[in-house]
Amino acid sequence: MGKVHATTGRTYGADPARVYEALADYAVTRPKLLPVQYSEYEVRAGGAGAGTQVHWKLQATEKRVRDCLFTVTAPSPDTLVETDANSSMVITWTVAATGESGSKVTVEATWTGATGIGGFFERTFAPKGLNRIHDQVLANLAAELG
Repeated sequence: MGKVHATTGRTYGADPARVYEALADYAVTRPKLLPVQYSEYEVRAGGAGAGTQVHWKLQATEKRVRDCLFTVTAPSPDTLVETDANSSMVITWTVAATGESGSKVTVEATWTGATGIGGFFERTFAPKGLNRIHDQVLANLAAELG
């Protein structure tokens, strides 16, 4: 079993602190950012940054639905890490300053993939699919930031 990685990012013309605050707001802002692949979104503890526990179902493919229960940590002032209790998936959101008042968000998801031919297809296709979903989240964040 190997690690599977999916990484994507987007640049914004907004202050990094404002971008981070929007991403860390699991109670109000984050639900607005989620595309149709997400369902049953529910904050179960906290709601802002570290200490938040959030549940959702992710329709990864037509036939594959992941039941996710993430706990959020903030190992640094510019990073949110979501760790799934139901799988090996970890999603890291990093906000970095760009230029004088811009920012870039990078989202990286990693998990332990399957073995054999199924693992080959997972490593080949799953990152592309997850990146499309995260690209939509990042596009929705751009709209939310105005």
